[in-house]
Amino acid sequence: MSKRSMFGKKSIQGLIVGITAATLALSLWGLGLLDTWEAQTWDWRASVMAKPGKATDDIRLVMLDQNSLDWAEKEMGLTWPWPREIYGAIVNYCRRSGAKALTFDVLFTESSSYGVDDDAAFGNAASEFGRLAGAVFLGKHSGSLTRWPSQIPSPDFKINGLKNWLNHTNSDDIIFPRATMAINELALNSSVLSNVQLNPDPDGVYRRTKLFSLFDDQFLPSLGLGAYLAANPEVQIQIEPGKLTIGKTAVHIDRQGNVILRYRGPSGTHRAYSAAAVLQSEIRSMSGENPTISDKQAFKDKYVLFGFSAPGLYDLRSAPVGGVYTGVEIQATMLDNFLSGDLICQIPLFLTAVLVTVLALVCAASVCFFRSAVGSVAVSAVFIVAPAFFVLGAYAKGFWLPMVVQEAAVGFSIVTALVVNYATEGRQKRFIKGAFKQYLSPNVIEQLIQYPERLKLGGERRILSMFFSDLEGFTSISEALAPEELTALLNDYLSAMTDIVQEEGGTVDKYEGDAIIAFWNAPLEVPEHATRAVRAALRCQAKLAKLRIGFKKRMGKDMFMRIGINTGPAVVGNLGSHTRFDYTMLGDAVNLAARLEGVNKQFGTYTMISQSTRDLLQDAFAVRELGRVAVVGRKEPVTVYEPMFAAEYEARKDVSNTFAKGLELFYKGDFPTALKTFSTIQDLDPTAAAYANKCQMMVENQPQNWRGVWVMTSK
Repeated sequence: MSKRSMFGKKSIQGLIVGITAATLALSLWGLGLLDTWEAQTWDWRASVMAKPGKATDDIRLVMLDQNSLDWAEKEMGLTWPWPREIYGAIVNYCRRSGAKALTFDVLFTESSSYGVDDDAAFGNAASEFGRLAGAVFLGKHSGSLTRWPSQIPSPDFKINGLKNWLNHTNSDDIIFPRATMAINELALNSSVLSNVQLNPDPDGVYRRTKLFSLFDDQFLPSLGLGAYLAANPEVQIQIEPGKLTIGKTAVHIDRQGNVILRYRGPSGTHRAYSAAAVLQSEIRSMSGENPTISDKQAFKDKYVLFGFSAPGLYDLRSAPVGGVYTGVEIQATMLDNFLSGDLICQIPLFLTAVLVTVLALVCAASVCFFRSAVGSVAVSAVFIVAPAFFVLGAYAKGFWLPMVVQEAAVGFSIVTALVVNYATEGRQKRFIKGAFKQYLSPNVIEQLIQYPERLKLGGERRILSMFFSDLEGFTSISEALAPEELTALLNDYLSAMTDIVQEEGGTVDKYEGDAIIAFWNAPLEVPEHATRAVRAALRCQAKLAKLRIGFKKRMGKDMFMRIGINTGPAVVGNLGSHTRFDYTMLGDAVNLAARLEGVNKQFGTYTMISQSTRDLLQDAFAVRELGRVAVVGRKEPVTVYEPMFAAEYEARKDVSNTFAKGLELFYKGDFPTALKTFSTIQDLDPTAAAYANKCQMMVENQPQNWRGVWVMTSK
């Protein structure tokens, strides 16, 4: 199969898988089956991204906590509920402190049990302050009023475009048929009446709120927004589909008039003062004493919201950033978001659908195109994590981007793509492994799995480092052993050597009896392939030295191995017939490597490398030059070397230096002097002994046109 047709096949698979995954995920999302998990991911986002806004410090809370209740009972003998004049004192303190506006998250729906004067004192304080937002409760089924009370003037605030918006959205969630009003003394002296009702999401967590509600065609802002309107009574309000504009601030709203809150942090994020501290400060100020709240600017030009935090007063709610959150803090969060201009907006549905579809398609295509398990896992991990970054980025920009539907689309894409890959390619992979594992190296098999189009006749020209090894005197060894013993011995030997070759990145071409033929730099490119080949040879010799004692006990004699290595161009690939072929190599450089293995016999060495291999080693190993040889079937001579580990070279350094002097004399044709030099070390060095014999022959038969080349007359 060509690369183009493979690409086309994978593209179609990715398209089908992606569309299927996106359709399934969007269907679950549309049916609301993902809402529970989506809400939990939103709470995670809200917690992770929570931080103060630019208007967070413009808000102050006065909390009626348990300490305040205890203080009032102990110091003033007041039990719950408190008299209204206590709240009037709080209003007076806010007025004298220069608060921008004040609102109570408290329903004063019944006359005070302390008498009419108590309510009047509260009303007078509100009137004198002039910027107080009173509380009203609106309900669908509960509330004593169904019409706006005649004794309370209609709100001055009007919403331009409200009728058109209601007709466009067909929303009735914003309209409430029943209401419970505050007492007249408070309602008449409030600059704006506000709805205190808050509705949680189905799981009981408060993530969104309405900016306004309607009762008997009258506009009532939410309590937090009411505080702003109390301080800015001249502001103009305009509504249109998807947007509510208050003054110069435009807020995105959904069809039910909801906004999504951006929480600033856990309970206590907005600066709060206990009601007891405020009352003590007011009492001390009236008496000319230093107030309990030492910061005289604490409430200056701030929006002040009063609410309950004492457990027994039942105003504790659940929020995305914490399980315990007071109702007034939710109202403060809404006001904070409005003043900061960073309320959250829901991403349009069609944009979410487009994103999910694109994500599913890209994910499916990516997984389909990766053939390896590692690649599939890596790309899957990227796409699983990606939605988290998308939603956090969207949150930072002020948008609620659904996360779970994205994860569902990614999950469906990955699972389906893997199933398709297994169904279409798994069978082929299993066939290749089963058919070739007996005689191809694991690297070659993996290459065939990755690129099955290579499973055909033909090859390519590559620079290889080639390795030929053979056991010394194997014929006599095999004749002395029973077939079963010989097979066991060979299996142990070949397994040990093969493990080293493959650990060094080599590919075992074939075994020919006791001989091992291997190469480096194909089918995979192997960095420093010459170095790896030589290291494998030296490791094999070291391993055989450790095994030699045990092998001698089994066969009665020592086992030695000769290795020849050459580096050069060769043709490598699947060579053979149409029905049976092998991944192997051929070429003149291959023949030279095979010849060098045999040349060891002439030199008394066991590991020999060519000049081309030596040139690529740099300083990786110590080497000594053995000579210039002309092998059978090759006209040009080649310089050959014996590689060694550094420790071995140091141990033989004196012998090697003497050998090098003798070799230089041999090259010059001074055979008598060379013979004397080699003779001094021939008992210590088999190669020197071989040269001594050669020099003796040359002394007796002086060659003509000497070039310093040792001509091999046999393979």
